Amino acid sequence: MTTDTRRALVVRGGWDGHHPVTISDGFVPYLKDHGFTVETSEDLAVYDDAERLATTDLIVQCWTMGSVTREQSANLAAAVRAGTGLAGWHGGIVDCFHDHGYHLLTGGKFVMHPPGYLDHGYEIVPERADHPIVAGLGDFTLHSEQYWVLTDPHIDVLATTVFPPDEFHDRPAVMPAVWTRTWGRGRVFVSTIGHKPDDFDVPEVRTLTERGLLWASR
Repeated sequence: MTTDTRRALVVRGGWDGHHPVTISDGFVPYLKDHGFTVETSEDLAVYDDAERLATTDLIVQCWTMGSVTREQSANLAAAVRAGTGLAGWHGGIVDCFHDHGYHLLTGGKFVMHPPGYLDHGYEIVPERADHPIVAGLGDFTLHSEQYWVLTDPHIDVLATTVFPPDEFHDRPAVMPAVWTRTWGRGRVFVSTIGHKPDDFDVPEVRTLTERGLLWASR
């Protein structure tokens, strides 16, 4: 365990189908073991408190759908720009808030997923295999949702997933699945993986998510 105390804020809620409380609770002990005091909020009004955001080292967002005000989005972006880390997974970070400023901050936006769960794979980007979030991890498969996303060209893609050709696309589509970005002095970690709690039973998913939280933190 570490001795330096940092502050983490878990913001969770929205659509219950993504199990925001159950899944985020699964990472609270890990954060505490790594020296964080952890607070949770199930109200987006927490983003009204610019001072609180600015003194937080890591914001873990797990909120699907919903909406933020322009001021809340601006406060979040300003905190990250000044050094607060932002991290999240799946719909909790890319399927929320119809706000252009927010999606510029995270670097991506959910568009669709094929119906139901399907077996599909994830590949670590070879050129980024030494990044601390994915170092030592191999490619892996999952039986869950597979996200099609629109992304910012400035993100640093660490892992991808491939959509096969279909009636609308005549060739495979290589899709960013795990990425990071910087925003001013702050760091942002995004994983599109994690629709259901047992997705995190896959060792690679659990490991890259835990590492992503630490990497993003101030």
